[in-house]
Amino acid sequence: MIADRTRSGPKPAVSVMRALDWLYAARDRLLTSDRFRKWALRFPLTRRVARRNVSDLFDLCASFVYSQILFACVRLDVFALLRNGPMDLVQIAQHLQLPVSGAERLMLGASALKLVERRGAGRFGLGPLGAALIDNPGVVAMIEHHAHLYADLADPVGLLRQRPDRSAGYKSSLGAYWAYAAADNPDAAAPGSVSDYSALMAASQSFIADDVLAAYPMTRHRRLLDIGGGAGAFAIKAAVHAPHLQIQVFDLPAVADLANQAFAKAEIGDRAHATGGNFHTDPLPAGVDVATLIRVVHDHDDEAVVNLLRAARAALAPDGVLILAEPLSATAGGDRIAEAYFGFYLLAMGSGRPRSFEQIRALLQAAGFRRIDLRPTHTPLLVRVIEARS
Repeated sequence: MIADRTRSGPKPAVSVMRALDWLYAARDRLLTSDRFRKWALRFPLTRRVARRNVSDLFDLCASFVYSQILFACVRLDVFALLRNGPMDLVQIAQHLQLPVSGAERLMLGASALKLVERRGAGRFGLGPLGAALIDNPGVVAMIEHHAHLYADLADPVGLLRQRPDRSAGYKSSLGAYWAYAAADNPDAAAPGSVSDYSALMAASQSFIADDVLAAYPMTRHRRLLDIGGGAGAFAIKAAVHAPHLQIQVFDLPAVADLANQAFAKAEIGDRAHATGGNFHTDPLPAGVDVATLIRVVHDHDDEAVVNLLRAARAALAPDGVLILAEPLSATAGGDRIAEAYFGFYLLAMGSGRPRSFEQIRALLQAAGFRRIDLRPTHTPLLVRVIEARS
């Protein structure tokens, strides 16, 4: 008789899991003990970790205040004011049209966040983080735009209980801002409803585009289809990067009009053109040897993504390649960006979610792609690049 080995003992993986659960439970008991916390703050070997935990917890509580100090500096154009050198509080207050007490409070708060620096004799100059925002319109535009997100996060529990989509009848500030997410018929969106978010995407696309083109050069291709390409920011970068490339953008009709205007202004209208349509329902222009989805997939739910990927695959010529670029969850050091920031941002917007490479690979496979690779980028916390072929 053959012994039943399936009941001879717990499987190794289960044993490891139980051991880890016991260790985590022991840790949690310690951390929830007021007596242990007080001891850890006094004991030399644990004091630094205990103090850092206190600081981190306070930062979580105060992070909204920090972001509003940054927002006030951007709204008042503080960094441009200090660009040419330090100024004293009276000068700063006059330029910002604030009382001296208000200017002082803002400068001290911004100094604590490394946005500005104290320069002696009551003067303040640019700090390292404030200097990084000079000539960086994409980041500045996103900071301004966050007013919509903050409005939706005023009641985070309500946001979690009732997903803001059309079926729930919930209207969010971000859902209204992103016209394609809120409209029942997005391809009929009026120009005024798409101009703001198109400008935001164009402003924030520059550094993303550079990373994508460095990770996957377009010089080997002849025809590019940029799906959901907005007002053409990535397409223009690709046109400069590969001067022989013929480019087509596919986006909502009102957005496509903006892209064609941008192409004319960039003097590439002879080889770049935007077509209007709804990529959820309309066929994509076919016969291209490379197609791109730049920060598009995470805006949509799984079923819509698979349908979009199938349409992209149908648009590709034999041996064509799809390039998908966006921030990915499960990126080392990137959980706060992917899961915390984008997780709640997309929830407020009304569709989509952050995904890992493995999750996107599964969606690509469901759409018929087989050769799928992850390419390295310069700033993986902000964007990863996936190459997919049939």
